[in-house]
Amino acid sequence: MKVQSIARVKVQGACGGVRKAIDTALKVRRENPAVPVTVLGELVHNRHVMEELTAAGIRTVEGNAHSRLELLDQVDQGIVIFTAHGVSDAVRAKAAGKGLITVDASCPFVLSTQKIVHQKLEEGYAVFYIGKQGHPEAEAVYTSSDQVYLITEEQTIPAGITRPVFVTNQTTMSVLDIQDLFEAIRQQYPQAEFHDEICSATRLRQEAVLELADTDVLIVIGDPLSNNTRQLEAVGRKAGIPLVIRTESATDLDVDRIPACARVAVTSGASTPGHLVDEVIRKLETA
Repeated sequence: MKVQSIARVKVQGACGGVRKAIDTALKVRRENPAVPVTVLGELVHNRHVMEELTAAGIRTVEGNAHSRLELLDQVDQGIVIFTAHGVSDAVRAKAAGKGLITVDASCPFVLSTQKIVHQKLEEGYAVFYIGKQGHPEAEAVYTSSDQVYLITEEQTIPAGITRPVFVTNQTTMSVLDIQDLFEAIRQQYPQAEFHDEICSATRLRQEAVLELADTDVLIVIGDPLSNNTRQLEAVGRKAGIPLVIRTESATDLDVDRIPACARVAVTSGASTPGHLVDEVIRKLETA
């Protein structure tokens, strides 16, 4: 298999929030060698990063069926690190009540969204939050108040809300899906206030894919649990690229799926380390 061209989509590698979270966790481990260090859930959604943390002696408690509040039941001592996805005030209070030392590795964009939501709740708004059910970032917001309504699709828009409505979203959603849901909400609540909170790392990656031209194959590198990676994959399909392949790494990439003489573009999720992108490109160049 010999491809015609390989284009590295302009925005690549782990975003600033992901790098901050990883650096924070490793620094805590170095500075507290004799203290148990536990991450509450996956620090970032990338298996390779999690393996690096395990090798450094950092424990992770995870379970897709359990909330962050429930996962805290598995941590009884030492330092607990809150992940890049953020946590609710209830989680913070429970950790403090257990006497745990807490370190917050939340992404600044996530914290900004939480701050806006809390402000609007205090002002008496009902908050419509567009996000993914069970995702830790969304969970931290929609479990914070009974006046936060999770919107996952048009059918979940609540009817009959009499309070003023504020609409925002999980930072890693699709720019296309968000606009569709904004418009559907606007039809029901014309006076609603909208605040698009898709983070710059997610937005720039998606916009770069939407701008691709003369591309036969898009390879999206990222973990299957990474929402921003899945959204990149979906955006690639909506952009009309004939073949979109998601892979975790060069090892997982089946180059036989790529037609000969194809024009290939390579992108990656915001939680994907840059070296994984380099390895995929090297594999394509030598296949």
